[in-house]
Amino acid sequence: MSQERIIKKYPNRRLYDTEESRYITLAEVKDLVMSGIDFQVVDSQTEQDLTRSILLQIIMEQEAGGQPIFTSPMLARFIRFYGDAAQSTLSTFLEQGLDFFLKQQRMVNDQALGMWGTNPMDFWMKLGQQNMNYWAQMEEFYKTAGKPEQDKDPKK
Repeated sequence: MSQERIIKKYPNRRLYDTEESRYITLAEVKDLVMSGIDFQVVDSQTEQDLTRSILLQIIMEQEAGGQPIFTSPMLARFIRFYGDAAQSTLSTFLEQGLDFFLKQQRMVNDQALGMWGTNPMDFWMKLGQQNMNYWAQMEEFYKTAGKPEQDKDPKK
């Protein structure tokens, strides 16, 4: 198993990827998340873990553009849970709920892959070919449907 990638955040707010030995942008950190690469963001001077704050910053940027996931009433409810006795319960509930959602999504994707195959166009091509075969069979049926039995025999 590979180690977490370390990203250092410097006082000038720049992020330095220690694995690639270069400065990276917040968009590139988002790409790491999207690629499923484990990383930790640490303060370059104090070694304090800043990963959550960077992830929240990415979420804020995502929420500001496009269609947000979190509505204002939902965020207000989240804020009300801070300091409440149920805070850890909510956190566990949200994490388990998201895990369940992701498992369901994977199952649907797997089922779709089983139906579609690896290339969706292959599915549509096969479906089109089946439809053409059915039309040909129907056409043949209707050509011979009105003929007497001796005319239907292909040997004659």
